Amino acid sequence: MSIDVYWRIGTHGDQPSLRRRVSSRGGWAPVGPGSLAPGLRDGRPDGYSHVEHMGDVARASESAGFVGGLLPSFPFTDDPWSAAATLARETSTYRFMIAFQPGFLHPVQAARMSASLQRATGGRVVYNIISGGGGPQQLWWGDKVDHDDRYARTSEFLDVLRGVWSAEPYRHKGRFYQVDGAALPEELAAQPFPEIYFSGSSKAAIDAAGRHADYYLSWLEPFGPLAEKFAQVREASDRDPRFAVRIDVVARESEEEAWDEIRRGWDNIDPSVLRDATGDSIGWQRSRSFVTGKVTGHRDLEVEPNVWGGFHLLRGGPAFGLVGSYQQVAQRLDELIELGVGSFILAGVPHLEEAYRVGENVLPLLKRSTS
Repeated sequence: MSIDVYWRIGTHGDQPSLRRRVSSRGGWAPVGPGSLAPGLRDGRPDGYSHVEHMGDVARASESAGFVGGLLPSFPFTDDPWSAAATLARETSTYRFMIAFQPGFLHPVQAARMSASLQRATGGRVVYNIISGGGGPQQLWWGDKVDHDDRYARTSEFLDVLRGVWSAEPYRHKGRFYQVDGAALPEELAAQPFPEIYFSGSSKAAIDAAGRHADYYLSWLEPFGPLAEKFAQVREASDRDPRFAVRIDVVARESEEEAWDEIRRGWDNIDPSVLRDATGDSIGWQRSRSFVTGKVTGHRDLEVEPNVWGGFHLLRGGPAFGLVGSYQQVAQRLDELIELGVGSFILAGVPHLEEAYRVGENVLPLLKRSTS
């Protein structure tokens, strides 16, 4: 079985390393004098744009062996649909995994946009369906729908999107959407329907994933609980489910070098990131539950060998990732493959340099071939 390995593209900028919490790459948020980052002189932009940086990361990760890139979507990022359209001509076979929340886009328009982008890219669009984590960030989008209803809305959205993806008139009257006679033009309807990566840890999420997901996507967790979650998805699924895991990686020649990089980041933690997050994301609550006891140093967050639960303190995003030598990280990825994982979304900062590092030093060590 071939394994699909994606890389993350920073749609919100980049950091020069784990050691500084400032955006630098792309010149839209320069740092000040005294803490210069690559591409900046005295804190001033040098004309190297955000789009140019994303293009560099896409080309680098494609050449380093990644099948495609995740384009994240948050209030502080560029729009991933626009980014995918912009970057499509920068690559040849690279797939664009577009993260989006269905509640903010009508399924008929989503079908039209997706099929148009499929035709333009030769079928390189992949969906990362996000139903939202609640809290202030969800309100930023103007969305007040509660947790379980967000997944019900997502499920109905995908029903309509599939129904519209046809040259035949489609009718739907549901709780969230009503459509009468919608259909794509024949050439667009002939385009391949994107693969669906579906995330969420609650029962409502797992039930919806069981109906719609080509890949059930999870943040990394300790391997035992992750295997239990996969079993729940299999039980809820109407099909034979496949699994994907989103993982931040710090991989170096030796384990000591990798942990030194984490330590340097830990020494420069901004105290504001230690505040409790808000929202009703079950996945986030699960992540926090795996760390017990007093935390006095960075190694206290290593819940099992090479599985570290402090990435969210250094740069936002999921808590758990892998830290170790190239061989150790590859071994842990192989163990996840044995649990049933068929696809990975890997990430590292800075995005450009780490794409080369992980692609050239970790991916070749995997026992299963990558696409």
